[in-house]
Amino acid sequence: MPRRFFVLDVFTNQALAGNPLAVVLDAEGLSDARMQAIAREFNLSETVFVLPPDNPAHSARLRIFTPARELPFAGHPTVGTAILLAKERFGDIESDADHNAMVVLEEGVGNVRCGVVLKNGAAGFAEFDVPRLSRPCDPLGDREIIAAAVGLEPSEIGFENHRPCAFEAGVPFAFVPVANLAALSRVTPVHRYWVDAFGHGGEIGAYLYCRQTNSQDSTFSARMFAPHMGIGEDPATGAAAAAFAGVVRHFDRLTDGTHYLRIEQGCDMGRPSLIDLEVDISAGALNAVRIGGQAVIVSSGELFL
Repeated sequence: MPRRFFVLDVFTNQALAGNPLAVVLDAEGLSDARMQAIAREFNLSETVFVLPPDNPAHSARLRIFTPARELPFAGHPTVGTAILLAKERFGDIESDADHNAMVVLEEGVGNVRCGVVLKNGAAGFAEFDVPRLSRPCDPLGDREIIAAAVGLEPSEIGFENHRPCAFEAGVPFAFVPVANLAALSRVTPVHRYWVDAFGHGGEIGAYLYCRQTNSQDSTFSARMFAPHMGIGEDPATGAAAAAFAGVVRHFDRLTDGTHYLRIEQGCDMGRPSLIDLEVDISAGALNAVRIGGQAVIVSSGELFL
């Protein structure tokens, strides 16, 4: 049976930037193996399969696949799918008034609430509540082996009081601070050191970041590599940004209140992305985290499967 699909560029307001995402609608009847094969066929960082929700009060149930494995949660699939489902509901926006929608997505990590804003002639915007707050994971290897794993000198690992660590908010990531943009641009994964550097049997993405940015509106620059997921480099990683909230709270000792951060990613790939990260701190601890970004539809079609 024909199944509609869309490709969106996410965490950007223009086509051919940001992180491309495939969304397959009408995914009922597809086996796990079939979904994985379709994700390999699209060969994007993630492919989403939209299914009827278990709870009829919700918008949809999502299955999210990289070319190599299924994920319980991912950021740019959440943003892109929420915007697409809102567009499917409202159709073409012809008035100048904003159209707001609340989309609730059932994902492996839990239910994810997304607020969507659609405007005539503009990229859609979605912001979601991170369903699981960031928490530390197992410790990483020493600075020397981490440097070897990312092709840098040990002296380029770390800045200020930031040191390598691992956090997760549904998906674990190794967070590696680097000295500056020049070092960030030279990062080259060396896979034979990956297990010793990052643990988790090597099945963990490495998120490298620095305080220096290309835009004065950004707070951090980042790159993310996840070879075990079939992702050589990711243009934008919302799940890592969700976990990064714990990193920033820990090292920057965020005060109580709401903190607005913007992460730029994908610049070295020629696919610049902007991820908005809001962090609520109460009594010195994470209280809530939100991820936001824009997305545009770039193509659509049918799968005859």
